[in-house]
Amino acid sequence: MLHLTAGRVGGLVGRRAAVALTTGSARMASQGQEVSGVTDLSKPTYKDSVIMPLPDKPFRYPETDAEKSLKQKEKGPWGQLTKEEKLALYRLSFNKTIPQTRQISHHWKSVMGAFFFFLGLTGLLVWWQKVYVYPKPPRTFDEEWQAKQLKRMLDMRMNPVEGISAQWDYEKGQWK
Repeated sequence: MLHLTAGRVGGLVGRRAAVALTTGSARMASQGQEVSGVTDLSKPTYKDSVIMPLPDKPFRYPETDAEKSLKQKEKGPWGQLTKEEKLALYRLSFNKTIPQTRQISHHWKSVMGAFFFFLGLTGLLVWWQKVYVYPKPPRTFDEEWQAKQLKRMLDMRMNPVEGISAQWDYEKGQWK
């Protein structure tokens, strides 16, 4: 009987999910809410990375006439290009050089700053709870109380075989 009920509930949930998926976009469009677009990760992207030094697409495409003519000149012999033209061609294809890509960013400073800020905030919270929230420790935690308790245990000769009284020399009045 339980099996039949579980099957019916599963079928209802499955049908309801299918209906929600087919009518969900129409429902959102009717309410005037924007739905974020889907990112197509199959398209080529540009990213400066030491791991992948040749990105899928160039940094930027030639826009001015000088850049377009430089791209046409690139198809010819490279010996005729000047150093400045080669550098301009490089900057069309790449944003950073490999040494610039390997440079350490300074984001770790802000991360560590945020870490220490929240660590200090947590310390203040713990201090505040210790002072204002938690009750005072019981009197049995005082050293005076514990000394009296130890003396009482020795006077009563508690655990004389292997316990605390076995470690006390009663004739000399000191620990063995």
